[in-house]
Amino acid sequence: MQHAFQWLRGRDAEGLVLATRRNMLKAGMAGIGGLSLPRLLAAEAQGQSRSGKAVILLWMAGGPSHIDTWDPKPDRPSENRGPFGTITTSLPGVRLCEHYPKQAALLGKRFTLIRSVDAHGSNHEPNTVFQTGNRRAESRTNPETAKYPALGALAGKFLGPRLPGAPPYAAFMTSRSHLAWGGRLGAGFDPFLANRATRLPILTDVGKDTGRVSAGDFFNMPKGLDGERLGDRATLSRGLDRLRESLERDGRLDGLDRHEQMAMEMLTGPRLRRALDIEAEPLSTRDRFGPHLWCRQALLARRLVEAGCRFVTLDLSYHGASGTWDTHGDNIPPYGGISKGLKPLLPLFDHLVTTLVEDLAERGLLDDTLVLAQGEFGRTPKLGTQGSTDGRDHWPVVLSALMAGGGLRHGQVIGSTEADGGHIATRPVTPADMAATIFRHLGVPLDSTYQDAQGQLFPLLPDEGRPLAELF
Repeated sequence: MQHAFQWLRGRDAEGLVLATRRNMLKAGMAGIGGLSLPRLLAAEAQGQSRSGKAVILLWMAGGPSHIDTWDPKPDRPSENRGPFGTITTSLPGVRLCEHYPKQAALLGKRFTLIRSVDAHGSNHEPNTVFQTGNRRAESRTNPETAKYPALGALAGKFLGPRLPGAPPYAAFMTSRSHLAWGGRLGAGFDPFLANRATRLPILTDVGKDTGRVSAGDFFNMPKGLDGERLGDRATLSRGLDRLRESLERDGRLDGLDRHEQMAMEMLTGPRLRRALDIEAEPLSTRDRFGPHLWCRQALLARRLVEAGCRFVTLDLSYHGASGTWDTHGDNIPPYGGISKGLKPLLPLFDHLVTTLVEDLAERGLLDDTLVLAQGEFGRTPKLGTQGSTDGRDHWPVVLSALMAGGGLRHGQVIGSTEADGGHIATRPVTPADMAATIFRHLGVPLDSTYQDAQGQLFPLLPDEGRPLAELF
């Protein structure tokens, strides 16, 4: 059989006939060359459950105040309840912050509030405990943190993309420390950084629009190189030599076929490029989402899911340090306190999340797409921490989270906090429970295991986690 790797002469001995690493590589790569793309994709799919399920994670980097958003305490003293009023919702007896009117209107139909998420152990920079479902994934207490794979990476490992030619795990990144990565699965399972492949507004660290737009030049070929030359055998030979050397160093030879094919598909195929061309979206839809950076990213997240991505994370932060939702107080810049720092974010988020969910519903994608919004922890019950009069400090005792879609039972509130919002009163939910809920939605068996490059086995969920039964 003739194929594009014929030049490797995989069955020819070189010099002494020894079982060298080079000959092993030659034979293995020649075997890869015998697969056409459809056959390669079919081989990759063996043992994988090809469901159409997807996840969009709206990551509120910095830790939003639960008391000033989803778990208000209107009858408490001002230093506890905060500066905002509350409004009724379409779910009888449930109130939200006054700056969340669109969520309030849809709560009884589209959303589930989880008010009792136990965030002990979670911190930011990196924001990895919830994004891996693992309390040990916190670098201040565990130097092994970087080894724990992101939920998106694990979804890619077990399921691959929803459609060929799309990255299984994609992200819009403000800071590397705001995301979880491939960990011991290897760099091939890191998120595809979609913001580098599309033109987006450039904002300052405090969210001011500069009037400039990012280059979005990921798909631009170097001068003199086009898709035809990229596929040329000589060019491919040099590229594979470099890739082979890298894989030998990193111990990731097992990923060569998958990574090479996926990279080629992403660079030369139309699916991903088209998904990230926001101008291809009807003007009416673009106007509906609006021009703000986060809203454009939300629209692109939907387009990525349509194009075949399995898991998309939006890093909702202007700032690359701890995160825009880290509202310690006006005396602690750049994020400010609850009134000046948090308040401007709330109508924006309210519009973003409701527009995204309704858009998914109108396109018939909501039942297959789980939308989850949260940060890394809640914030202190009492205003005025760290010498401020208007801020709240980190509070890993409890946080609130919002869910929609996924074909789950919504229109409910799960769990509660005590009167001041400081501690969980009913139905504690752990990071592993959140992860188990996501994997149950995706269709990944919770007793699954995976291997690292050395062949060591690891459980999908290192901590015992159970899907939230109320949702299924």
